[in-house]
Amino acid sequence: MSAAAGNGGAGGRAGLLSGTGGAGGHGGTGHTSGGIGGTGGAAGLLSGAGGTGGTGGTGLWVDGGHGGDGGAAGLFSVGGTGGNGGAGGDHGGTGGAGGHATTLFGSGGAGGHGGSGDLDGGNGGTGGSAGLFGNGGNGGNGGAGLSGNGGAGGTGGAAGLVGGGGPVASAELEASTAGRRRRRTRRAPLWRRRRRRQRG
Repeated sequence: MSAAAGNGGAGGRAGLLSGTGGAGGHGGTGHTSGGIGGTGGAAGLLSGAGGTGGTGGTGLWVDGGHGGDGGAAGLFSVGGTGGNGGAGGDHGGTGGAGGHATTLFGSGGAGGHGGSGDLDGGNGGTGGSAGLFGNGGNGGNGGAGLSGNGGAGGTGGAAGLVGGGGPVASAELEASTAGRRRRRTRRAPLWRRRRRRQRG
């Protein structure tokens, strides 16, 4: 029996306030199944994207390795893209999930694509879920199946309560409503008020 292929290591976390998380390592090539890609590192607390997940290793005879998940997003950033699944002798590996936004304004990362398989293609990875004001990540594409079935596309990540809003859109909304309030409460000109007094 052949020895197992090694898995990719996880990417390092970014600095406290900003910076992009490190990319996950790629899974090793195996005679049977490929190794799993490493998870991307988390982004900085305020800015910087999550790290990309590592690509799954090639499985020469059986299955391609799964792609690593993307790193988590920061407060105002995007989760890392999931790694692509590795090619397989039978089945392609599944794409890694996009990084989730665990904060208020972050957006989810895209899912990785499924690997191709000599028999069936691997499924695409799920898109990362968004924060309260962010967008969900796109699901990854399914891999090609050379003599069998193609892989299914990954599910898109859940959107936030206000997709794509973020602090800028909420500030614009606040300014526009404030302008309407000012127009509604504007007093009549002085000459018109005097004429009303003379009539009444």
